[in-house]
Amino acid sequence: MTPTTRLGTRAAVLGAVALLTAATAVPVASATEPAPGASYKAGHDTLGPQRLTPAQRRLAAAKQTEAERTYAGARALAGYKLSGALHQSQQTSYWCGPATLVITQSAHDEVGGRSQQDAATLLKTTTSGTAWYGIDINVPSPTGYPMADALNYRLPGAGYVPKALPYTPTATDKANFKQHIVHNTDNDYAIAGNAWEVPGGPHLVGHPNIEIFHWVSIDGYNTDTAAGEVDYLDPVGGVSTSVISWAGSVPKSAHISSDTITTIMGGRGYVW
Repeated sequence: MTPTTRLGTRAAVLGAVALLTAATAVPVASATEPAPGASYKAGHDTLGPQRLTPAQRRLAAAKQTEAERTYAGARALAGYKLSGALHQSQQTSYWCGPATLVITQSAHDEVGGRSQQDAATLLKTTTSGTAWYGIDINVPSPTGYPMADALNYRLPGAGYVPKALPYTPTATDKANFKQHIVHNTDNDYAIAGNAWEVPGGPHLVGHPNIEIFHWVSIDGYNTDTAAGEVDYLDPVGGVSTSVISWAGSVPKSAHISSDTITTIMGGRGYVW
């Protein structure tokens, strides 16, 4: 076993991420089979039950209706449609969450260069990363989902809601994600995705085949494929290898199958 990689967090109970032995990632499984790595996630998860507030449930239902309408009316524009998020490289090995917050926020207000320290303080990020769920941050009416609460605090009226995913996302989960990225991009918002990469499962571009918890900003989709592929900004891109040893192979932005990134976020989810 090698040293730990801290790019995100497993749960409300924050834990170090063990680097495990390398193996070749396998393709995403069909909806009727466990996703690659799903059994590992089920056996190692410490998160526990998640709960949306009544207001979040109402907002999620309303947004889903609008997302279905937006997706049905989307036009093919020959290539990628982007929300215009501005990349930042994370400034520590465990600030992927703060970097993702400022990147995702910039998609809507087009302001770059925000302080990751301020974002880390708001998110209550620790050396183990930024929680997906279970941390109440210092905003009015916190919900336990720090990234959603921080985005709504910084972008009043944005209406961000968390979408939890099972270890094996279903065909419906994958279809919904396509609708959600189209909805957000078309309304000038990015999505904050919480990846849980595990040995033997799919990984983000340039990431080694180890267990990694990581936040990224998903900021657009391929109109030619009806959002079958998405564009995302990775805070590891541009980081010195003295901070993250494998950062040299990670691009600042990359394209990936929407089904694959949905699978990668299985066991955690995304904020849209």
